[in-house]
Order: sequence, then structure tokens, then C-alpha cells
Amino acid sequence: MSNAPAPRSEEPAHDPEVLELAQKVFDLARHGDTDTLAAYVDAGVPVNLSNDKGDTLLMLAAYHGHPASVRALLSRGADPNRLNDRGQSPLAGAVFKAEQEVVRLLFESGADPRAGQPSAVDTARVFENRELLEMFGDS
Repeated sequence: MSNAPAPRSEEPAHDPEVLELAQKVFDLARHGDTDTLAAYVDAGVPVNLSNDKGDTLLMLAAYHGHPASVRALLSRGADPNRLNDRGQSPLAGAVFKAEQEVVRLLFESGADPRAGQPSAVDTARVFENRELLEMFGDS
């Protein structure tokens, strides 16, 4: 018996059509095409689907400043505290991009301003955003 790792032949093949669909859905989140994005989620696309960097649909919509898409995803159960592979939260991304409406939506939906690295609080401190620091209870 060998301790060598088993070959990874059991990995599923990546269907080009599935990958193309996933890319389309990520682009919908990036560009704020709320109605189409919501329709895909309603049809079965996982609301917390993430790309190869761990960015969820919510992260992409938040970072690119699309409050309607953020609202639609949150109402369908998107996790506002899910971190990407770099340890970043949707809330910190929205703070970084100065997307005030998105920040409020995420925070009011339970996003933790202290989650991630850097956190939304850390990011607000860097940009000396006193309004957000007060909102986060960190003034």
C-alpha cells in the first residue's frame, strides 16, 4: 500500500455550456442586470454561486455598485458575510468603492462590518469615512 496521493481522475469534467452560463451570470451581477440575474437565481442558479476567486454574485454586484441587484440577491438568501478567497467581504468592497446605498443595504441585512481582512471598519478608517464608522458603531 502506498501513501502517494490518488490520481485526480475522479474530478468532474467541466461542461463548456455550464461554464459559459456561469460566466454570463457573473457578468449580469457585475453589470447590474437585476431582472435577468434574479430570473436565473429563481430558475435554480445558486444564489451564493462563486467564481474561481471566491467572489459571489453578491460580492460582484456590491463592488460594482448595483443596489437593485444587491437587494434582489439578498431577498433570495444571498449570504452578506461570505468572504472571497482573499478574505474580503461584500461590505468592505462596497465601502472601498464608496457605494453608500449598497453599504446600507448590506449592513441592514446583517453584514458584519468587522468581518474579513481588511474589514469594512478598517476600510472606512483608511478613507476617514466618519459617517460609516458611526453606522458601524465604531466612531
